[in-house]
Amino acid sequence: MATLQLWETLKTAITAYTGLSPATFFTVLALAFAFYYVISGFFSSSHESGRTREAPEVVEPLPPPVHLGEISEEELKAYDGSDPKKPLLMAIKGQIYDVSQSRMFYGPGGPYALFAGKDASRALAKMSFEDKDLTGDISGLGPFELDALQDWEYKFMSKYVKVGTIKKTVPVADEPPAPTGDSAEADSPAENGQSEHAKVEQEVEEPAKEAAVDGNAERE
Repeated sequence: MATLQLWETLKTAITAYTGLSPATFFTVLALAFAFYYVISGFFSSSHESGRTREAPEVVEPLPPPVHLGEISEEELKAYDGSDPKKPLLMAIKGQIYDVSQSRMFYGPGGPYALFAGKDASRALAKMSFEDKDLTGDISGLGPFELDALQDWEYKFMSKYVKVGTIKKTVPVADEPPAPTGDSAEADSPAENGQSEHAKVEQEVEEPAKEAAVDGNAERE
């Protein structure tokens, strides 16, 4: 009973002070709260985004490229990105480039990570990810594959810094084997045969010369 009386008093007061019906008054009040909620959320997100812009993430600059000169393929493997303190290097046609700025592609976990620390000329020409193609040997490639490799080389020359070259290994020619004891013994009979033949010829020539001298003496 008391609650009903309180409600009737409230309706009378709303109508008297606002000139609105109780239903209209509460509808307007609900809309006001909803509007306030939307506006406060907007300003709150703007403030947070402003603070984010004021404090950007600090990115450490890349160290300057280190020129290595001429190194072997074995030494190049140390720059495959496994050591974050070393530059990330890759070679094309014997020319080594610093690809540290593209670590997301050539570094560990990247789509081309297996090319890092190697001369991947053959693999790039064939767009192959097989271990057997991770080499600088481009013999036997077709014209289309060589054109593709040339495009890759132009891209690297324009985007990355060249820091060295791969040392070329020159194959050592095999020396002729030294003569063994058997071959030396095989040669000696031939030499002995030649000397015996010379002695026989000399023995035949000497009597012929003596006979010729005796014939001349008798004629005189």
